Amino acid sequence: MMLNFTRSVVAGTLIKALSFALALGSFSSVAAAQADSNSPVSAEGIVGMSLSDTRFRGITEDWSTPSLAKSNLKPTRPLMFADNTHPAYTVELLQMQWRPADAIDLYVMTPKGVTKPPVILYLFGYPTDTDMFKNEEFQSEVTRDGFAAVCFVSALTGQRYHTRPMKEWFLSELQESLGKSAHDVQMVLNYLASRGDVDMDRVGMFGQKSGGSIAILASAVDPRIKVLDVLDPWGDWPTWMAKSPFVPEEERPNFVKPEFLEKAATLEPVDWLPKVQAKKFRFQDAVFENNTPKSSKEKLRAAVPAGTKVVLYQTEKEFEAAFPNNSVNLAWMKHELNALPKSSAVANATSPAADGTKAK
Repeated sequence: MMLNFTRSVVAGTLIKALSFALALGSFSSVAAAQADSNSPVSAEGIVGMSLSDTRFRGITEDWSTPSLAKSNLKPTRPLMFADNTHPAYTVELLQMQWRPADAIDLYVMTPKGVTKPPVILYLFGYPTDTDMFKNEEFQSEVTRDGFAAVCFVSALTGQRYHTRPMKEWFLSELQESLGKSAHDVQMVLNYLASRGDVDMDRVGMFGQKSGGSIAILASAVDPRIKVLDVLDPWGDWPTWMAKSPFVPEEERPNFVKPEFLEKAATLEPVDWLPKVQAKKFRFQDAVFENNTPKSSKEKLRAAVPAGTKVVLYQTEKEFEAAFPNNSVNLAWMKHELNALPKSSAVANATSPAADGTKAK
């Protein structure tokens, strides 16, 4: 469900994108220094790093579970570039980091004139990069009606893929990709709570394909995600790896080996789906989409908890009707978030005082 923009739209946002690129350029020198002086966290959570950078010394991370209970990640102070030129919203580009050699570009978009808006996290499927987050059409859509939006990409994806051998990528390191990314969702939520400018009692998350799998894992261990919406999540790893056309044929034999599947099994969406803690959950399935085998789709749908809204799109025509103009489908998510009680801070800030003015 990646957005497809016309040339005119892309041209119209070129200047803004260039500004963001320049900001990223200033970030990249810092990230490069970090990458040069740090080696990645191992699968067992052991950190290897140069003595020249002690910021992440002592961190541990357990990729075998989406929970942060057995991990100890230390966020550094973020670098930030703000674009306040839009009439209705502000875009912040932050470089976040809580493990060595893995700086994350986080886009935070907030509507102007709204006190502590509800917030939606967006995580699209591999190999989606950050390009859409820089597009004004996308920014306008996700902040419309007074909502904040927070966007980033998964581990070993886009701007986060570097300083690794080419043979190591999202699928070959599946446990790392999923485990890190599920942890990232929770670390981002921690950061948003520390900001104090969004309503943490009304948090939603949208995930697509591999991003949907990660959103399921995160929601299963973090009740702060109150509304969850996933589209075509990956899962049922033994069948998926054996039959999905997304898997390169030359690499498939490695991905169906017992040792690979044993590691992937700890982050099996079919097993984590019944544990989703979101108060409202929508599971969308484009039946005609074939990256996930039909039998795997059926297992995933069968595993959703009671009360889940399951939506099937049998044909591309049905899907296009639900996602007009290739845009995000936010009506359900926004309705469910608006139905939740506002946090006490928001309610106090917006309730009328005795003299008819707004409470301070």
